[in-house]
Amino acid sequence: MTMASPPKLRFATVWLAGCSGCHMSFLDLDEWLFELAERVEIVYSPVASDIKVFPEGVDLCLVEGAVANADNLELALQLRARSKVVVSFGDCAVSANVPGMRNLWAGVEGGSRQSVLERGYVELADTGAQHPHAPGIVPELLERVLPLHELIPVDHFLPGCPPSAERIRAFLEALLRGEAPPMEGPAMLGFG
Repeated sequence: MTMASPPKLRFATVWLAGCSGCHMSFLDLDEWLFELAERVEIVYSPVASDIKVFPEGVDLCLVEGAVANADNLELALQLRARSKVVVSFGDCAVSANVPGMRNLWAGVEGGSRQSVLERGYVELADTGAQHPHAPGIVPELLERVLPLHELIPVDHFLPGCPPSAERIRAFLEALLRGEAPPMEGPAMLGFG
């Protein structure tokens, strides 16, 4: 008689307003990704699947990036509703980091959103200076860029810009064992 393997966790990664550095660091897990694949089923990821709709019943979701536009907000709300455990993955998700620098434009005439669009699409345009208006081309910017926890409940925080592969592995190994991830000492709490 063969012993049945425990069911695999349904695992997702999401990329909001960020540079993809956290996902690149995740890929730096190298051979450990094979061990991870024995324990999880990747059901959504910009680097590991071509699935376009965030699925139901996700056990663990790593979310990279800040929430900067309407599409980010919609996906953040959706993933929270469909995931048991949500992790702010990297400094942009934890603190808004570099994407949050757009918030410095809030004091400029027209506010943060309008000032950024004016600068990017009109002032710096080489040709055809105009604001994007067609639906679906540029998602509507939120007035401020926000870290993930300001919009949805987050279960764990994994800081770093990006977090190192070693930090990601230690974090995931603990979660996979059903333990709280290690969050002490400079190696696990350092930003940047």
